[in-house]
Amino acid sequence: MLDINFIRDNLEKVKKSIEARKANVDLEKLLKLDDERKVLITQVDGLRAKRNEAARNKDIETGKKIKGELDDLENKLNKVEKEWQNLMLQMPNILLEEVPIGDASANKIIRKEGEPPKFSFKPKDHIEIGKLLNIIDFDRGVKVGGFRGYYLKNEGARLHWAVLQFAFDHLMQKGFQPIVPPVINRRFALVGGGQFPWGEEDTYKVGDEDFLVGTAEIPLMAMHADETFDTKDLPKKYVGMSACFRTEIGSYGKDTKGLFRVHEFYKVEQVVLCEARESESLGFFEELQDNSEEILQEIGLPYQVVVMSSQDMGKKQALQYDIETWMPGRGGYGETHSNSIVLDFQTRRLKIKYRDKQSLPSGEGKDGQIKFCHALNNTAIASPRILIAILENFQQEDGSVKIPEVLQKYTGFSEIKHK
Repeated sequence: MLDINFIRDNLEKVKKSIEARKANVDLEKLLKLDDERKVLITQVDGLRAKRNEAARNKDIETGKKIKGELDDLENKLNKVEKEWQNLMLQMPNILLEEVPIGDASANKIIRKEGEPPKFSFKPKDHIEIGKLLNIIDFDRGVKVGGFRGYYLKNEGARLHWAVLQFAFDHLMQKGFQPIVPPVINRRFALVGGGQFPWGEEDTYKVGDEDFLVGTAEIPLMAMHADETFDTKDLPKKYVGMSACFRTEIGSYGKDTKGLFRVHEFYKVEQVVLCEARESESLGFFEELQDNSEEILQEIGLPYQVVVMSSQDMGKKQALQYDIETWMPGRGGYGETHSNSIVLDFQTRRLKIKYRDKQSLPSGEGKDGQIKFCHALNNTAIASPRILIAILENFQQEDGSVKIPEVLQKYTGFSEIKHK
């Protein structure tokens, strides 16, 4: 959420973001509601003061008259504030200068790492490999789990956990605090995390106000809702591992076969809370990006880094990089990672703050301004999507698959062979 005073003070920047994203939000209506809201707040506060004065003077008749007027104004204020709040929640984040303006065709590839393998044979896709090696069962997955259902079996199941554990360990070694968060979250967590209102149709509902999250980012952020840190307590750096659930309502017809787009999967997520300085946020953005790329480099997978355009990234992101990993079965790169700066967009919704310590000449500190933290999130690894790249890039002519060396201590085997 943006601050209403920031919106008023930076109207051109806010308008640019709305237009660049093709966001469906009425800025003019929001500003009119805010004007009306301010007038009503002033009127309500004035009547409350008069009511209190009448009570002190034991002026019952005046008190009754004021109460009737106050009830009407408070009802009107509540209605205006509800409409104002709904529009505020629909307001997208501002864009950082690096973001390309346009649709998906404006996405910008900034680098490629590694060379796609050259096979002396016709390579199989992961669906063929999975069936041949008896490590993936789509038929029974659909029978039991419905559309996009799957079973990972035997070495496929072990490879799945190996990839996740490798990424989890890699980040713990870098000082990230390990968390296994709840995946059933209340509405406030998804609103606060910026998944709602835009992504509600893509979210499974399991109760009146309970939902299955699509990423550990949501509960990791909500964990500190309504908290205020001291500067010395920042940054907070978390690595979370969780199951993830997405209805994929908006993606029917896309990647309907295989493991690329499924309803449930597992993900290792990086989340950072830091001081509200853009330079610091950008520093952590690079750190998270490096972490994800190191994981792919150690596994040995070719990939490319893409700066996402204004229309192809979420409404909460101020800047987003995606990593697309080479998948021979697709004959191209497929998205596997996402790295985002959201500034104070989520923390303002969740009321996650810190006391900014101002330095004195003596070197001592004093209480400074209360600010909202900046937040970042990044996909360290997601499975089974990453299994597509591993199975297809490391396949052999005889149908077997070599296991990358860094994963072998987790799998307990170096190769998956046809039985």
